[in-house]
Amino acid sequence: MTSAPDLSTLDADQLRQLASRLMEEMRGKQALIDKLTHEMAILKRLKFAASSEAYSGEQQRMLFETLDTDIEALTAEIEQLAPTKPAEDDGKKQPKRAPLPAALPRKEIRHEPDSTTCGCGCQLQRIGEDVAEKLDYQPGVFTVERHIRGKWVCRQCETLVQAPVPPQIIDKGIPTAGLLAHVLVAKYQDHLPLYRQSGIFGRAGLAIPDSTLAQWVGVCGVQLQPLVDALRQELLAQPVLHADETPVAMLKPGNGKTHRAYLWSYCSTSMSTMKAVVFDFAESRAGRHAGDFLGHWCGTLVCDDYVAYKALFRQGMMEAGCMAHARRKFHELYANHQSQIAEEALKLFGVLYDVERQVQGLDINARRATRQQLGKPAADTLHAWLLAQRQRVPDGSATAKAIDYSLGRWGPLTHYLDDGAVPIDNNWVENQIRPIALGKKNWLFAGSLRAGQRAAAVMTLLHSARLNGHDVHAYMKDALERLPTLPASRISDLLPHRWAPA
Repeated sequence: MTSAPDLSTLDADQLRQLASRLMEEMRGKQALIDKLTHEMAILKRLKFAASSEAYSGEQQRMLFETLDTDIEALTAEIEQLAPTKPAEDDGKKQPKRAPLPAALPRKEIRHEPDSTTCGCGCQLQRIGEDVAEKLDYQPGVFTVERHIRGKWVCRQCETLVQAPVPPQIIDKGIPTAGLLAHVLVAKYQDHLPLYRQSGIFGRAGLAIPDSTLAQWVGVCGVQLQPLVDALRQELLAQPVLHADETPVAMLKPGNGKTHRAYLWSYCSTSMSTMKAVVFDFAESRAGRHAGDFLGHWCGTLVCDDYVAYKALFRQGMMEAGCMAHARRKFHELYANHQSQIAEEALKLFGVLYDVERQVQGLDINARRATRQQLGKPAADTLHAWLLAQRQRVPDGSATAKAIDYSLGRWGPLTHYLDDGAVPIDNNWVENQIRPIALGKKNWLFAGSLRAGQRAAAVMTLLHSARLNGHDVHAYMKDALERLPTLPASRISDLLPHRWAPA
C-alpha cells in the first residue's frame, strides 16, 4: 500500500486530481458494497420469508446451510470494503456467547510480554490476566485451548503491558485453525454436508449448530481467496495446461429446481515440476468462462474436442488433443459389439502408449527425440490404417464416426509428438475431477453460484495439496494459522507446491 501524500505540499491542481481519484474509488467501492448488500438481502429473504415451494428435509437443510454460508461470506466482504468506523455505544447489549462446557479437557497457552522491565527502568508487576477460550477438535475429541494473557504494570509510572491478542481467521471467534481446517476438509474433501458434521460433533460431546458451521465456512472462503488467486497466477505461468469440465447441479431457490452448472478444471501436466489444479465454478459450459479464466495466456492447452475451446485457439493458443478420447471410441465399439476393426485399432493405439511408458522420467528433449524415433512411425501407421478402413465402412455407422473423430482431429491428436512438454492425453486432469464427481452423490447440488465458487476455491487448495503429497488437514490448518499475519508479498509461501510442513 502506498503512503498517503502530504497535502500541504500539493498545489490546487494536484489536490483536485487527488480528490477526483478518491471520489472515483469511493464510487466504485460503494457500488460493490451496494451489490453485495443487495445479494445478502435476497439471501435473507430466501431463508426467512414464507415460501410456497416444498423441499425435502435434506434439501432444505443443505439450502439453509448454503444461505448461512453465503450471508457470512458477504458480511466479511462488505467489512473488508467498508471504511473502518469507530465503535459506538448505542445502548444495545451485545449477546454473550455461552461458555464452553467445563467437562472438556483444557490446554493452557500463555502469552506474556517479551520483557517485564518498564521503559522507565522499573520491574513490572503482574496484576491479572485475560483468558480467551478457543475450541479445538481432533477426530472424535474436543479440547479447549485457554489463551492466557498476563497483565503487567509498572508501580512507578503505572504503565500497563500485555501481550497482543494473536490474530485469527475469525476475529473473536471460538474455533481454532485446526477445527476450521477439519470442517473444510470434511465438507470439500470428504463431501460431508455441515448438518452431518454437526451430528458427528454432537457424538463427540458438543453439538455445533450447522448454521454456526456455515458462518465459519463463509468467512474462511473469503479469507482463503487471495491464496487461490495467487495460485491461479502461478498456474498461468506454465507453458502447457490441461482443461476439462464436469456438470454440477445448481439450485434455483425461486422454483425449487436445479439447472446444470459446470466446474471447470485447469491443471499443470504430470511432467511439470509445479503440481497444481485450479477449479472454476460457472453457471454454464459457455466458452467465455474458459476465456475469462485463461485471459491472455498463450500456451498449449490439452483438451477434448469441445467447441467452447475453439475461440481460444483462434486467438493464439496452441491446441493439443486427447488421444485417450480417440481410443475410447474404439474401446466402446469393442466392448459393446466385439468389433474386429475396433480390436485392431486398440492394438495400434496401444503401440503409441507403449512408447509413452518408455519416455516417462526423461527430460523434454529426450522425450521428444524418442517420440520422433518410435512414436511418429507408429502414428503414421495408425493414420494410414484409419484412412484405409474408412473406405470400407458405411457412412453414419458407429465405426465411421469413431474413425472420423480421429481423422478430423489428427493434427491436435499428434501435436505431442513434436513437443516433449505436451502429454499424449487429457487423463491427468480427468483424474483430478473424478473424486469430485464421486462426491456429488453426497452433496447433491451447489446451493448458489457463490457457494459453487467458494467450493471451487477451497477444493483448489485441498486438491493441489494432495497433488503435492501433503496431509491436506495439516496444510489447511497451517494456512489458516499463518494467513492473518502473513504479508501480501509472502503469500506465495503458502501455495501448496511451495509449502513445507513445520
